[in-house]
Amino acid sequence: MRKYLALSAAAAFVAVGATAYAATPARPGAPAGRPLAGLRVLISNDDSMQAAKPGNSDGLGLYELRRAMCAAGADVVVMAPWQVQSGKGTAVTNGGVVTAQRRTELPAGYESDCSSAPSGGAVYGVCLSAGPCGKDTPSATPADTVKLALRGGLRAKAGWRDAPDLVLTGINSGPNVAASVNDSGTVGAAVAAIDQGVPAVAFSSSGDATNTSFPRENYRANAEFGARLVADLRQRGLLTPAFALKVDYPDVSLGQRAKAPVWTRVGDGAVAYHAFAQRGTSDSFDITLGLCPFDGSGEGECAEGRADADSTWLLDKGHVTIAPITWDRTYGTPVDARRALQRVERYVRHDAPRP
Repeated sequence: MRKYLALSAAAAFVAVGATAYAATPARPGAPAGRPLAGLRVLISNDDSMQAAKPGNSDGLGLYELRRAMCAAGADVVVMAPWQVQSGKGTAVTNGGVVTAQRRTELPAGYESDCSSAPSGGAVYGVCLSAGPCGKDTPSATPADTVKLALRGGLRAKAGWRDAPDLVLTGINSGPNVAASVNDSGTVGAAVAAIDQGVPAVAFSSSGDATNTSFPRENYRANAEFGARLVADLRQRGLLTPAFALKVDYPDVSLGQRAKAPVWTRVGDGAVAYHAFAQRGTSDSFDITLGLCPFDGSGEGECAEGRADADSTWLLDKGHVTIAPITWDRTYGTPVDARRALQRVERYVRHDAPRP
């Protein structure tokens, strides 16, 4: 396990080193309906904690995940970006001041979800400001929020003296598959957690058929599946900081049922990509979202070459997809924790809960 020297700066929130730990096993005698009792969970995302947009693209999934985890007995604290930070990957802020501001008025319908949890399901938005976070205050990145939480934020705000048992990120508005994984702030936040020795799972949900609206039904199905998945992983001793798990959930908003979980690799093609359109002959370019065809006819960067690609099994076949993600970018490096990886893969293939 890697160890870290935490840095501090006069103008920044004081940071303290995150502690490597062993995942807390299921508490003996825990009620069957509360399989996560005693588990302390940090939740973050890249969509913010606002949950105010009609299309549900700015954090509603986070509240569904919080709801499901508290219902299963977990003690939950949320530290998430103040503003939408989609596509930030593992980006961090290198100076200045951050403020973790508690949200006192939660979205309608989610106010009492964590009322019995020791930490009350406290929700904090993290902004780049020395004072209160306002409507237009710039936001911390997803990785910032996890690093802040693990390096002093949870101790200061929630009284947690040790690292949480688990970090969950999401539920993201839209799938994080194929080449998009490299840009994903949801995945980036999970990588920040395992980078500090804390197990992590990153959740993402597909949108509706237009992929411009993100129905509550998709978030809720994903969250409830996620709570059962986490409970199983905990019970079997499969929560590990050696790698994060990326869980993507298909669209079920029209009543269709998600198909069984599939162990996948990250696809080598693209589903969506950044496109740049020049403004006439000027030096300026508009940044737009490019979409690859969903019928498998894509060419160039849209072509998918892996039979076990997450995008194929999620978007084409309607399965829940699960893939391991690591911080190590060294090409050709031997796989660490191979036995743990094989155990998790075997579990997903044969014993993971069905949606």
